[in-house]
Amino acid sequence: MDPSQVEFIAEKELVSILPNFSEDKLYLISGEVGPFQPQVAVDVPLWLAVNLRQRQKCRIVTPSWMDVEVLKSKKAEELESNLFTKPLHPHFMEISKILLGNSQDILNSDEVRTLVKDIWDIRAAKLRKSVNKMVTHDDGGGQLLAHVEISNITSLEINAIKTFFTASLDHLHNLRNHAEICLQNLNRQT
Repeated sequence: MDPSQVEFIAEKELVSILPNFSEDKLYLISGEVGPFQPQVAVDVPLWLAVNLRQRQKCRIVTPSWMDVEVLKSKKAEELESNLFTKPLHPHFMEISKILLGNSQDILNSDEVRTLVKDIWDIRAAKLRKSVNKMVTHDDGGGQLLAHVEISNITSLEINAIKTFFTASLDHLHNLRNHAEICLQNLNRQT
């Protein structure tokens, strides 16, 4: 799965809009949405909210987790913890990118963008550190750990690290095999 596929999945998440039109329910493959009444909040998939906003048919309600104070608190929590904290939303980066790129309805959008990026950078640094510890750690007998559990990471974070991580493990495996062969050859010579 690549980042565009993760973003596609995130577009199915529900967000609230304030429509400026009247319409009965819409019957989508994913389910019903609506009815739509002017200035009455309704939850719709993100892709539909963006489409309606682009056609000036609604105003997107900023998700509560995109509030500046919530983001500042989350950033402080991420900085204080060595472990991954529960993310703001399972698709916080994708949703914030889509909303900030397609909606003028987000209050303090520049500050929100900066805080979301800061949180992403803090979490990415933790992820790199975790992968590094896992790759260099062994069970005491010279063997790689059989499994590792990393909680509270998002699909996009997994996607961002997977290529580096698998390549690192392959390279480490090759190095260990080469070292083992060299040790066997040295033992035969003595």
